Amino acid sequence: MQDLGYWFLNDVIWIKTNPMPNFRGVRFTNAHETLIWASTGQKARYTFNHQAMKGLNEDLQMRSDWWLVSLATGKERLRDENGEKAHSTQKPEALLYRVILSSSNPGDVVLDPFFGSGTTGAVAKLLHRKWIGIERDENYIRLAQKRLDAIIPEMFDEVTFDIRSKKKTLPKVPFSTLLENGLLNPGQVLFFKKDKSRVATIKPDARLRTGDGFEGSIHKAGSHYMNGSPCNGWDHWFLDEAGRMVCLDVFRQRYREKMG
Repeated sequence: MQDLGYWFLNDVIWIKTNPMPNFRGVRFTNAHETLIWASTGQKARYTFNHQAMKGLNEDLQMRSDWWLVSLATGKERLRDENGEKAHSTQKPEALLYRVILSSSNPGDVVLDPFFGSGTTGAVAKLLHRKWIGIERDENYIRLAQKRLDAIIPEMFDEVTFDIRSKKKTLPKVPFSTLLENGLLNPGQVLFFKKDKSRVATIKPDARLRTGDGFEGSIHKAGSHYMNGSPCNGWDHWFLDEAGRMVCLDVFRQRYREKMG
């Protein structure tokens, strides 16, 4: 793939919570699979619904190890006219739900060149994505078509189904603006991730000075406490406001509301 110009963004490990045992006992149980997430080039644009993934993960950043069931079970498992499993490697809808929700938006086209039982199309239809499936086995084609015909998604409503973060559409507010307008004051102490052992003082020039003497923007000061990892200071710095920890983003929102 790299020889073709693709750029690897992540390799995701799908850890199966109920893997099929190796009954012969001659090798390890196959308990995971690797998913490759790639863009068409290093500078190519791609979709990643970061906030939606945080929502699925109890408001924590989604990691690249996904603990999900390995088998489609119950009503989800497709069977033929004899009651036998219709497809030996039918993927669980939970896996495709996460893949499609994270990397596409309503109206986008999702391609599955090995359509099989049609799980990709089924989830895409439920989430109001368009889809293209390629399959050469006629039995699987009939199976997938019947499955898809039975799916009636809820009526599309943009407010409900479009989970793209709206933060990018909001007007930018520099941290210095909060000082200039009195929402924050020089000399106030901020706490990194509510941790009172990791503090920083607001300087008049809108930089922060950490407890160990580092000076920089709210983002760079946060990155300093994260050993150089990228940091969004708006979400990670908190002010103790009458005994309640309030993140900087709340003060930014207050300014926007004030300005109408």
